[in-house]
Amino acid sequence: MMRRFLWVPLMLLLLSGSVTAQSSFHFQEKEVRPGTRQHFMIPIITAQDTTCIPITVFNGIKDGKTLGITAGVHGYEYSPILAGQQLIKSIDPQKLTGVIILVQVAGMESFLGRSPFISPIDKKNLNRSFPGSANGTNTEKIAHFITEHIITRSDYFLDMHSGDAPEDLIHYSAYYSNKDMPETSSIGKEMAIAMGYDYMVNFNTNGKEYMRKDKNSLYCSAEAFKRGIPAADIECGGSGIVEPAAVNKIEKSVLNMLAYLKMQELPGKKKAAAVPATIEERIYIPSGHTGIFYALKKAGDRVTRGMKLGYITDFFGNTIKDIYAENDGLLMLIISTPAVNPQEDVAVIGKIN
Repeated sequence: MMRRFLWVPLMLLLLSGSVTAQSSFHFQEKEVRPGTRQHFMIPIITAQDTTCIPITVFNGIKDGKTLGITAGVHGYEYSPILAGQQLIKSIDPQKLTGVIILVQVAGMESFLGRSPFISPIDKKNLNRSFPGSANGTNTEKIAHFITEHIITRSDYFLDMHSGDAPEDLIHYSAYYSNKDMPETSSIGKEMAIAMGYDYMVNFNTNGKEYMRKDKNSLYCSAEAFKRGIPAADIECGGSGIVEPAAVNKIEKSVLNMLAYLKMQELPGKKKAAAVPATIEERIYIPSGHTGIFYALKKAGDRVTRGMKLGYITDFFGNTIKDIYAENDGLLMLIISTPAVNPQEDVAVIGKIN
């Protein structure tokens, strides 16, 4: 009799364990067994050219949600790409709950060609190409693959960026919000807070044309949000250079977010993330000229309306335009290289709540 009563709780324990045990995850017709990671090199082929997307899939030992992460959507933004390399080791599938699909370098040709913003193959900006096209150009096919094989399989989504070649940029997290999607917006906000940056930007999509069903979303993480997936961004690093502190900061911020999502615990004592200063509105200051730009301020400076931020000269040294702050706020971005074109913004000011 004693043995029979012992058998009942033992069976319940085994059944309980079977509910939470992870199963194999299949990606591109290959099996990623529980508690393992696997690397994939995905070919992207058009009639004119061929490229590839390196992807790492982590399958945890416990059943859970799927997180999609992209790095290198802009291939000249190096800090997120190198942080992705570090995450290969710091994400431990033996301690992971759920699945992480990490795109190591989305814009491979931009990365290899050292090409800011656009692919040197088709001259398209990957972060203006979503959801992409199965029959499109190189960049459009990359966007389509990420949309169909990563975003659509994700329960949460993170896109990692830094300042591109000419951009001196502050470090911040961001999230997408919309009044008609309160729960999705709230989770994205909590993801952004958990990453532990001093500043957080609200990408408010109310009334945005790209949110309409008949319009393309354009941006990588906007595509996820438009599909009802909580979406966050990172901007950390700048001027198209490798900053070890920024690389480490991105790695740490992703691990912080994993802890918030209950996917992988942080080692040591837990510490709640401080609520960052929130930027609800950004003011863009256009160049309007071709010439040489001289910056007088740096990203992160507090500025006041009317403060001189820099000036533009012609190619003989004559000043043709002074650049002034149009509002009080935080200088989020300022062009850090001399070349400037009429259609470009030379500075961005954030209004902090």
